Amino acid sequence: MSDVEQIEQVEVEEVVAQQPVNTFEDSLKEVLRNALIHDGLSRGLKESVKTLTKGEAELVILVESVTEESIKNLIKGLAKSGEEAVPIVYVSDAKQLGEWAGLGKVDREGNARKVVGASVVVIKNFGVDSKAIDVVLSQASE
Repeated sequence: MSDVEQIEQVEVEEVVAQQPVNTFEDSLKEVLRNALIHDGLSRGLKESVKTLTKGEAELVILVESVTEESIKNLIKGLAKSGEEAVPIVYVSDAKQLGEWAGLGKVDREGNARKVVGASVVVIKNFGVDSKAIDVVLSQASE
């Protein structure tokens, strides 16, 4: 044995954690979940019209397949009528939007049951700033 200790140098590779690329749908779910937690959602036509009329809306989520054209025109008109136009995002399925907005029961396994469809949802408070908001707003039209 020698009196000198040998020191081994080990190179440490820096691992950069790559965040998964969020799709528009995943980002929208996250934004709606955060807004729901912070009581920032208006769900349904009546609540959404009230929020848009008061000028509290930050984002409108509208179902493309709304049966009444007058509903689409009303929401679009109210979104554009304020001092600043509110961005509108379109989704394809009312039941899915209702599930994301919390309009249903969740069973013990975490599956959504008795989901009520929503034709329009308005976000008045995002709750938490996240990258998902940017992804959703990039798909929005004014």
